[in-house]
Amino acid sequence: METTRIYKTHSTVRGYELDSYGHVNNSVYLNYFEHGRWEMLRDLDLNHVIHSDNVLLVVADVHIRYMREAKLYDEIEIQTRVVREEPYLVFKQKLINKTTGLALARGETKTIFIDEHKKPVDIPAEFRAIF
Repeated sequence: METTRIYKTHSTVRGYELDSYGHVNNSVYLNYFEHGRWEMLRDLDLNHVIHSDNVLLVVADVHIRYMREAKLYDEIEIQTRVVREEPYLVFKQKLINKTTGLALARGETKTIFIDEHKKPVDIPAEFRAIF
């Protein structure tokens, strides 16, 4: 099941995220995408499920397609939508330069829920209701 809603999170490129070429280091894109996922979960009031039900949402696989560089003080938008592929939640994301409207990168992060014994568990009902 795929959600058609796109959740948007905004940020600004900071100096410590740059590499020696003066653009955002490729590893920082992982942080941007993770920030977008956590903000979406907060906006949907789902963080409490992860913390109160003794389940963790962990990353099983990540793919990033780098398209354009981001530079210091660029205003960026992280767009996030979710696809449910049992037993996974797959976050499909885009990083957009807000000034130009151009895509900087796109990513796909496959996640799975695990219990306190690190065993996979079903997607919690609260998540199923939304996704």
